[in-house]
Amino acid sequence: MRRIIINEPSFISPFNETARDLRVQNKPLWLWQRDLLVKHAIEEREYPDWEVARQLETEELECLVHRDNLFFNQLLIDEFIERARAGGRPVRLAFHKDDPAIAKHVRPLTHSFFKQGDLLLADMWYLPKGLAQSLEAKPLVIDTESRERGYYHIPPYMATEFGDLVYQLPKKVFVLVENWVHLFVADILLGVFTQGANVEDRIASSWQVKLKILARSVLEQKRVLSSSELVKVGKNVHIDPTAVIHGYTVIGDNVTIGAGAVIDNCIIGSNVTVSQGCQLLLSVVSDGCFLPFRAALFMTTLMENTSVAQNTCLQLCVIG
Repeated sequence: MRRIIINEPSFISPFNETARDLRVQNKPLWLWQRDLLVKHAIEEREYPDWEVARQLETEELECLVHRDNLFFNQLLIDEFIERARAGGRPVRLAFHKDDPAIAKHVRPLTHSFFKQGDLLLADMWYLPKGLAQSLEAKPLVIDTESRERGYYHIPPYMATEFGDLVYQLPKKVFVLVENWVHLFVADILLGVFTQGANVEDRIASSWQVKLKILARSVLEQKRVLSSSELVKVGKNVHIDPTAVIHGYTVIGDNVTIGAGAVIDNCIIGSNVTVSQGCQLLLSVVSDGCFLPFRAALFMTTLMENTSVAQNTCLQLCVIG
């Protein structure tokens, strides 16, 4: 299958870069897309807009077409391609407008969804006989299978009309990155938070997974949440014995974690220094970052080569 990428030229404020070049889950968005699609596409081509693509792509080949500002996970793209191939006709990715995850976390501040009745159509197509079929594509509706998860309690006087504050965490993730808020949603809510929820669900539904994690923690003589089944550690990583690291957490290569640091459900890139007393929760720290003593991050993204001052506390931020 050939992968056709349509460029989105808009710059994301305040980073002054296109969405494809910004980091999501500690990867440039274009690399994230390529890694997920590598098993489906044998070649890829890139065009500035649809008109140029239609003029140059005249072969009747199986194609997957998408804009370069889309963030999605493996479950969503696998289901879309599998169902599209089974149908054998041109289709376009669609969601119900009442899908909880899309309605609450993606649709606000988004302008690229095309409305068709009760559906929201996204910029992703499967065309079995080339781009000439793009106008014939029918909606292929994907259910994101969102789950409602609360995190902290809102005082009753703030929540009487709408109830408690909850997040809708989907199993099949999709975000249109058109705003810096969408980076926060993709990285944190539908990124590390959703991954943590997926691990919880997998543990709760399978006794084999429970047994595997328990056996690993006994073998390593660690707490269950700190075992290597839930905390993935790269090469040449130095972790002080007094640091506390709970999964689901991923740590890259050449990382130093100091005394008394607490890390819970985070992604830590390579060549990162986390000094003594740092507190990291539900955050993404990209490659080359430096966190001095007693810095604290909560639901925050640090893009590559970022440094913050000592005693800094950042909540719900995107720093780039």
